[in-house]
Amino acid sequence: MDEHPELFDFESYMQSMFQQVGKIIGCGRSSDSMRTRSSDSTEHDDSDEPIQPEPRLSEDDGRKRSFTSAKFDRTRQSDTLDRRKAERTRPSIQLARHASIQQANTCGALEKPKQPVNPVTVHPSTDKMVDPSDHRRARVRNPWRCSLLTLVATALALLLFLSIVHSMTTRQLDPKGCKNCRMRPAYAKLSGFDTEHTRFASKYSLYLYREGGIDEDIMVKGVPVLFIPGNAGSYKQVRPLAAEAAQYFHDSIQQDTNAIQSGTRNLDFFTADFNEDITAFHGQTLLDQAEYLNEAVAYILSLYHDSRRSRRDPGLPDPCSVILIGHSMGGIVARTMLVMPNYQSNSVNTIITMSAPHARPPVSFDADIVSTYKQINDYWREAYSQKWANHNPLWHVTLISIAGGGLDTIVPSDYASLSSLVPDTHGFTVFTSSIPNVWTGADHLSILWCDQLRKVIVRSLVEIVDVHRSGQTKPRADRMRIFRRWYLPGLEVGAQKSLLGKEPTTLLTLEDNSNAIIPSGERLTLRGFGESGKSKAYLLPIPPHVASRDKLFTFLSDQHIDVSGAGGKLDVLFCSVFPLQAGQSAAVFAMNMDLSGASSGSTRLACKNAASDVIFLPASTRTSKHSFDETQPFTYLQYNVADLAEHQFVAIVDKCRRQEGGWAIAEFSDKAESRTQIRVGLIRLLTFGLRLVLPAARPTVKEINVPALHSSLFAYKLRVGAQACGDDGELFTPLLRQYLSEPYESKYFVNVKEADINLHGIAPFMPPPLQGQQTYEGVSLQFWSDPTCNTSIDISLKADIPGSIGKLFVRYRIVFVAFPILIMALVLRKQFAIHDDSGVFITFAESLNLCLCSSLPLLFLAMSFLAMILANSSTAKPRSPSRGLLFWRGNETESLFDYTKNDLLLGSSDPFFWFLVPLFGLLSTGVCVIVNFAALAVIDVLCFTYTLANTRPAWLRNDDRRRHMAPAFAAVSPRRRLITTSVLLLMVSTVIPYQFAYVVACVVQIATCARALRFAKETQSGAHYNFYNYAHSILVLMLWILPINIPILIVWVHNLAVHWLTPFTSHHNVLSIMPFILLVETLTGGKMIPRVTTKFRYITNILLFSLAVLTALYGATYAYLLHHLANGVCAWLVTIHFSGSGFSLSALIQILEGGDLESHVKKRP
Repeated sequence: MDEHPELFDFESYMQSMFQQVGKIIGCGRSSDSMRTRSSDSTEHDDSDEPIQPEPRLSEDDGRKRSFTSAKFDRTRQSDTLDRRKAERTRPSIQLARHASIQQANTCGALEKPKQPVNPVTVHPSTDKMVDPSDHRRARVRNPWRCSLLTLVATALALLLFLSIVHSMTTRQLDPKGCKNCRMRPAYAKLSGFDTEHTRFASKYSLYLYREGGIDEDIMVKGVPVLFIPGNAGSYKQVRPLAAEAAQYFHDSIQQDTNAIQSGTRNLDFFTADFNEDITAFHGQTLLDQAEYLNEAVAYILSLYHDSRRSRRDPGLPDPCSVILIGHSMGGIVARTMLVMPNYQSNSVNTIITMSAPHARPPVSFDADIVSTYKQINDYWREAYSQKWANHNPLWHVTLISIAGGGLDTIVPSDYASLSSLVPDTHGFTVFTSSIPNVWTGADHLSILWCDQLRKVIVRSLVEIVDVHRSGQTKPRADRMRIFRRWYLPGLEVGAQKSLLGKEPTTLLTLEDNSNAIIPSGERLTLRGFGESGKSKAYLLPIPPHVASRDKLFTFLSDQHIDVSGAGGKLDVLFCSVFPLQAGQSAAVFAMNMDLSGASSGSTRLACKNAASDVIFLPASTRTSKHSFDETQPFTYLQYNVADLAEHQFVAIVDKCRRQEGGWAIAEFSDKAESRTQIRVGLIRLLTFGLRLVLPAARPTVKEINVPALHSSLFAYKLRVGAQACGDDGELFTPLLRQYLSEPYESKYFVNVKEADINLHGIAPFMPPPLQGQQTYEGVSLQFWSDPTCNTSIDISLKADIPGSIGKLFVRYRIVFVAFPILIMALVLRKQFAIHDDSGVFITFAESLNLCLCSSLPLLFLAMSFLAMILANSSTAKPRSPSRGLLFWRGNETESLFDYTKNDLLLGSSDPFFWFLVPLFGLLSTGVCVIVNFAALAVIDVLCFTYTLANTRPAWLRNDDRRRHMAPAFAAVSPRRRLITTSVLLLMVSTVIPYQFAYVVACVVQIATCARALRFAKETQSGAHYNFYNYAHSILVLMLWILPINIPILIVWVHNLAVHWLTPFTSHHNVLSIMPFILLVETLTGGKMIPRVTTKFRYITNILLFSLAVLTALYGATYAYLLHHLANGVCAWLVTIHFSGSGFSLSALIQILEGGDLESHVKKRP
């Protein structure tokens, strides 16, 4: 900011000189105690205080030194008196100002008397600041005024914000297909689980679920399952799963003798009532729940040992483990249980989580939640990194993470990934849209009651049950095989095929002269069934092994494939020639299918039924709209021909005896024709899109892999051209599957013409995979189209930039809290720099404009380069084990992989996203301007209300003010302020969390700003406007820190509501709030911060710049640090205030004895 030459009132100047000489000769006062002020002076500090007779200062007081102007309080007399005169005679003040300006013009060469120089002493904060005119003062000091550059930046930020909102609400939205479910819940509280078993009995409760009308017996008799609700979740959320389990066992399993004999039993669902505890915000609450649940597991298992509470078969082993199902943060609590000291070994072997953020905490406002996550994840990683199973305490545990997909906007589904925690042998992540017969996304709550999903979960749990084992479940390998079959599509690489390990079960007998053998290389197409009036078999010769290494067999039909003997329409058999020897009976086969008729010659084939390997696909017809429509799904089979080497034929058996509708396609195709990889750069893909043509002569299924399609931050639009079929008409319309290999995310688009392509691939802030470096193959698009149409299909893919913008908020929500603090730090830095130079504390808007012209663009540019450097470093190869001197081995426990390398700045491993730094900076700038104006509006309203209640001017004489009105800055003695502050800090250290004290400080600061604004408006003093600008900027900074503290305060209030008075040990650190309290308390007295003109001024600059840089680097992952960083800045400001006010130990003793720290300077009104 430009500095203006100081204008002097010559008479006042000479009067001040004589006063200073008199003080030096007669009173021994310092020569700087009576500096001259004109009536238009823009002094900052305490010119708002009425003048009282000054007491005589001691020699010790006169010798006090400070790096701020310690005695500036006693130099405000002439300015205050001049303002009082000006209020009485408004016309004369203009004449006096005009005369003062003329005198300054004629006497500008006069120099001010030099002050005694002290190496650590600073001059008063107003040495060079007087406004040249009223017009200049009004223009500069108007806090509502902002430059054109600021307005343009705000408009662009507002436009970007509206685009994000519009994108999130209208574009790239997955359809909702979850069906509602019905239940009749009943809950039996286990009152025996009391304080003898757990210290949390007064806060938490345990219930047993029973379904009304089906199972109302509160005796335990099945396999224990414990449901864990999530953040602010209810124990009643167990009812969809528990009701389905009771209904399924009652309708299907109970009458199945084979299932009962194999060890299948019903599921006893227990559920924990946490009184809707908030675990996402508070790490200690998460640990408390985990400790309570370990004790609950021990109590649940004890119920099965008590004959008075159990109706289990006494011949069965007593249960020693419990199945855990956790929703949201309940899934994290389930994993935490295995880390707690009170965990009983092997008491948990199966965990299923729904929408649980395993990879990282959803919010990082609490240090405990961040450290707890790190401890849990490090434990799991270390366990699964062991070479030998005996050294792995989690070897028997299986963990399945189910994610809802794009509909879940509360917890990003990227965080549900287990790739950095659990190997494929012990768990996996799957999206609900991938699960067969679910095929729909789910939001954060609907994933609990989604009827299609709960059926799959319950059936998979029932199948893994084996009450003949003490663990109540099948071995880990069998459990994983069952879970993969229920939750994965079956199209993934390495999917297990049960056909390969089966023995032939069907003997197929055909006529020798059968003409139903399809020539090699041709496709079998059936457009109806039962045309011959009898069963008929079609044989496709399997290519020789040498020629079939790169071939696939595919079968697609709209009919179900029958299990042997089911009596349906269609069978698919893999057969080998079976010459029946003399004396050999055909009774060794479970099914004998004789299609030879009366022919004397026949061919016998030993066949395996492929029904167990069927893959269901959503039906795609001209009437299809969504993949989750209630229609019979397609049946699909896919085998590598190399795996069929032991067979000679594939037999498609049409068992219909009358003509019926339907179709089937079977063929052998080359893998090279079925799969195409398109190598295109991301920039080219975003700029020009992608266009390709599926040729007319193509296989039934065609897969297109695009490695550049890997980021979860971009969305795309896919358009599929129409295909024209001949007179026969098309068998089905194009079906599209979009999928990722890791995690298992598939989306199906039926009757596809246009599709929204969005994914959960490489996401920001995600840790690297457990197995080290991973090659991302990108998205694959799998097309099923009718090959009989013999027409080509045009496909185009283009980036959907408006749809992609909405993905930013879900993945970078914490950044939108952190980056505004960066803006605030630079704004304050500029304000203090100008204040220390010229004595003027400019408005927030003016400082922001100056930052937009200089520091903000430079910082964002530097951060953009840093983002690219961090991205390149995160993709570097893992370091080799450390070795000491002469190749001696280093630390054996040192991890080869850095799981925190994506924690900084943007958290991205792709340098392409450097542009997000200025983008977030622009958005944060606009948000800061809006918040500033909102704060101004609130303060103006409060100021107007305060003015209505106090009609007299704020700077009247002290006697008049006591008679007529309350003062703008109340006369609170330092002793009382010290006691108030001490009591508040004492409460923080014992009863309340420091977050509560922070909220109180924010409220007090708002009141201080309102009073400061009223005082400035009435006095029209530059000093008072400067103080208001200073207080307002501190308030805006505190408002941006407030969201970091609110969640912990909510947890504390919630605990009070449930009468849980145990204090938070981690939130009673007095030093975490003391600087904020002291600064706010100092500002309540109207104390302007002194200028710092020595080298100590650079400390303020460095601290605020460091706050900006650290906020950008660590704000998203370690948001709780922002409070402590800002707290450190406030500690430095308090230090400046105390130095400027001459604070000392003797003054503190004087306060405690009942004196007034400022009585030797001047009294407050």
